[in-house]
Amino acid sequence: MCPKWAEILQSEFDKEYFVRLTRFVREEYSKNTCYPPGKEIFNAFDLCPPEKVKVVILGQDPYHGPGQAEGLCFSVKTGIALPPSLVNIFKEIKNDTGNVPQVIHDTNGKALYDGSLRRWAEQGVLLLNATLTVREHQPASHQRQGWETFTDAVISAVSEYCPHVVFLLWGGYARSKASLIDRTKHLVLQSVHPSPLSANRGGWFGNHQFSQCNEWLASHGIETITW
Repeated sequence: MCPKWAEILQSEFDKEYFVRLTRFVREEYSKNTCYPPGKEIFNAFDLCPPEKVKVVILGQDPYHGPGQAEGLCFSVKTGIALPPSLVNIFKEIKNDTGNVPQVIHDTNGKALYDGSLRRWAEQGVLLLNATLTVREHQPASHQRQGWETFTDAVISAVSEYCPHVVFLLWGGYARSKASLIDRTKHLVLQSVHPSPLSANRGGWFGNHQFSQCNEWLASHGIETITW
């Protein structure tokens, strides 16, 4: 039986860097507006326990605007306008698999796409940002404080403890983590980042990673993801 996150990561929690990181985050949240809300910092883990992990998507920083971040990479809370990267993710999913995002209605009855990826997390997609917190309107403000050490340990732990996982690594930063993954057990799919700056140069649209992911899961007898 696969151990729980708390058991897998306990050795990280006990290390000095994580003690310093915890102190830093508490101070930042007490003095500044930070995202995601404190209770949602570990949403990726709460919604996707180790025994459910089928896919890992790696982001870099949480969104830093009000009401956006919910502790899941690339995801925004229901009712929030879709960021450009998420728009491109949904476009590629539609082109690749035919799936479209769920449609919701705002308070005025206007139809809009639901940008919350909780539905993915609940199916077994670990939506992991390399840095789990950020100060409002200050991207990268919580980088190099220890989060990256922790999330590298998470990637290594998934590689070790989970049997057959698809890792989707988008952009140079995410792709740099490929060395942490045991490719004899897992599938690593790499691509440019879905942000407009990268995607529009070529390499994002038509990468077919969502269908490739499901084909590989199915080949190992694992239920596929409804993207």
